[in-house]
Amino acid sequence: MSFTDQIAVITGGASGISHATAQKLAAAGATICIGDIQKEKGDAAAVAIRSKGQKQRFGRVDILVNGAGWSKNTPFVQTDDAFWDKVLNLNFIGPMRLTKLLLPKMIENKRGRIVNISSDAGRVGSLGETVYSGAKAGLIGFTKSLARECARYSITVNCVCPGPTDTPLLAEVEQKYLDAFVKAIPMRRFGKPEEVADAVVFFSSPQADYITGQVLSVSGGLTMAG
Repeated sequence: MSFTDQIAVITGGASGISHATAQKLAAAGATICIGDIQKEKGDAAAVAIRSKGQKQRFGRVDILVNGAGWSKNTPFVQTDDAFWDKVLNLNFIGPMRLTKLLLPKMIENKRGRIVNISSDAGRVGSLGETVYSGAKAGLIGFTKSLARECARYSITVNCVCPGPTDTPLLAEVEQKYLDAFVKAIPMRRFGKPEEVADAVVFFSSPQADYITGQVLSVSGGLTMAG
């Protein structure tokens, strides 16, 4: 796949799945703009990516990857408004706001790719991640509805749902939960960020021109949702 002359904006690009996506798109010729609340890690990621792509100011965006996200395994009754606000803003409101900002130019150009990184928690739920699951389910619904609005402009909107993946976020989970996760995954291992990134890159590519409004799980068989 070639992404020469394509400009991609990727949130959460300092680490994990979004970072792996940025690396793959840059290696294929795309110009990458990453956004992350972790400034030092974001700057380091940008330095690494510059060797594969470019970074400067542009007047358009061809690919938007809403990859930023956060959660903390917490029983619902122990959560509060501040926790809800953080989870919802990072996982749902933030992607909507950025999409609204960049979408008009895509519509004007009659081309674009939007890939939202949700979670299988948004498809089937996840113990201790009730607020996160709700936010990610909202992102799935947002993906499908926006895909209907944007199809007439040759803009595709798709969603990738990772299962448990070896990222900094997973490293914060207690070991007892990690052990349970592995036992529940048919492939008996966690996903790699690069494996999820491959799905994001596919949805961003010309090979996915006629695919929109779809939700793809990358979870080693953990969730086989229809």
